[in-house]
Amino acid sequence: MATERVAILLDGGFVKKKLRESVGRFPATDDVVQLCDDIMAHERLQGLKLFRVFFYDALPFEGQATNPIDSSVVNFSATVQARQNRALLDALEMLPDFAVRRGSIIQTGWKLGSAALRNLSQSQRAIEARDIVPDMEGKGVDLRIGLDIATLSLRRIVDTAVLVTGDSDLVPAMKFARREGLRVYLQSLGHCVRRELKAHADYLLPYPAADTAARQR
Repeated sequence: MATERVAILLDGGFVKKKLRESVGRFPATDDVVQLCDDIMAHERLQGLKLFRVFFYDALPFEGQATNPIDSSVVNFSATVQARQNRALLDALEMLPDFAVRRGSIIQTGWKLGSAALRNLSQSQRAIEARDIVPDMEGKGVDLRIGLDIATLSLRRIVDTAVLVTGDSDLVPAMKFARREGLRVYLQSLGHCVRRELKAHADYLLPYPAADTAARQR
């Protein structure tokens, strides 16, 4: 009997946020690889063959924008965040059995930052240039995840898909995959997710918090 195969689909924005909370810094390639190793080590997946890891993320916004308060120009391609995100995507796509699916980010305007919102609610003062941050919107990531889930299930490429996300917008893709006979496991990395996301997964993988803490010590 042929060994069953598994695909891991990582919602990159979600994974980076949760790993950063866990390791206390911007996640490195090794952190993503370790997460995948932890997933494959679960008893439900032991003995199964990893087909591929798919990492979905939007390319960093690399344009320029003018702050409407003081007219200063921000070059986003030169920011630390942009450099870190580019480096992570470039490194991941060179790893064996990894595929990087890139969406895009557009700037839709400006908004008050979370720190400014808290501060302005406690004091009466004029809004300053440092209070506002660019309002960014990701495009194409959910679509690419949905298309890959559909392809994996329709072509019977794998038997199980592990979806690492907290995004309930992916529920229709999960329902489709299950109707086509694919097992769909959910790894929410300890994040509180909507009931419907858990309801349309065959199994909710526990977050290996103990293992993560042990690696940090």
